[in-house]
Amino acid sequence: MQAYFDCRRAKRNSDSALRFEIDLEHNLVDLYAELRADAYTPGRSICFVVTHPKPREVWAAEFRDRVVHHLLYNHVASSIHARFISTSCACIPGRGTLYGAQRLEAMIRSQTQNWSKPAYYLKGDIANFFVSINKQILFELLARHITESWWLELARQILFHDPRENFEHRGNPALLQRVPRHKRLAEQPAHLGLPIGNLSSQFFANVYLDVLDQHVKHRLHFRHYVRYVDDFILLHDSPDHLNHALADISALVRERLAIQLNPCKTILQPIARGVDFVGHVIKPWRRTTRRKTVQHALARLETSPTGDLYELGNSYFGLLGQATHSHTDRSHIALALMKRGYSVNAALTKTFRRK
Repeated sequence: MQAYFDCRRAKRNSDSALRFEIDLEHNLVDLYAELRADAYTPGRSICFVVTHPKPREVWAAEFRDRVVHHLLYNHVASSIHARFISTSCACIPGRGTLYGAQRLEAMIRSQTQNWSKPAYYLKGDIANFFVSINKQILFELLARHITESWWLELARQILFHDPRENFEHRGNPALLQRVPRHKRLAEQPAHLGLPIGNLSSQFFANVYLDVLDQHVKHRLHFRHYVRYVDDFILLHDSPDHLNHALADISALVRERLAIQLNPCKTILQPIARGVDFVGHVIKPWRRTTRRKTVQHALARLETSPTGDLYELGNSYFGLLGQATHSHTDRSHIALALMKRGYSVNAALTKTFRRK
């Protein structure tokens, strides 16, 4: 029941959730009986393409399968999260993008002694991360953390289930051609890749890259390091030291995890130029929202249907309000809303429904 309540949060009005809820007790009892009898098998997935910020495949499991994902997560996640380093973010309660940005800002102030000393940052990114994850390596890592055989078997079943064997494609088929072949799950061998869109995939991805986190903190002894999904940043006074770390990390992820860094997204430069991370840009004494995010927000407010602007405007006010210096950006959002006939409060933090 708890897994069901967690799963339906923010998805209660979806078709699959509504179908499940029509006969809720019967569906939950049947699912419980299948799990107890080791007769559970994952159902059909839905594949579609999202185009922002860039085209990519999303694979959505059936609602009953998502309940099982939450069931596994609720049972094993807390003990595994306790072993993660404190600056591993994403899909961990209380550690979202704002947490990652605030922790990095605090680290930068520490490294530069409140912006009084020069320092450098190394930003890295895993190339084609989710479709490159080796399931066998991941299962060996899970087996170190999950000691109960029944739960480990459930994790194995979820991990090695191949959604490509039973799925429905929704949306414009032409959009699929906009996703590069090397980023499509359907183009990967069966032993590679996790479907983007499932809670289990996000959780498993953190377990996979915990190997990197532990290596950077306890083998390379970096005091200032933060990771959000497959993006990570290291801070140091010496660019040479960061270059040595980059070579070491490249070898680690290639040999231990069978993945590679993306050379096009590897950045080494002075911190004073600004650090772009999880949608925030950190500069001396201020943290702002990434320019592309603000520009996209303004474009959506100009073109979205009038009835959508209340929720859309307030969501952007909330997002921009996470930055320490956002008054100018929020004023632009407010002007865009007022041009469409909406009212905004004096603090530029909220819009109101039209009468």
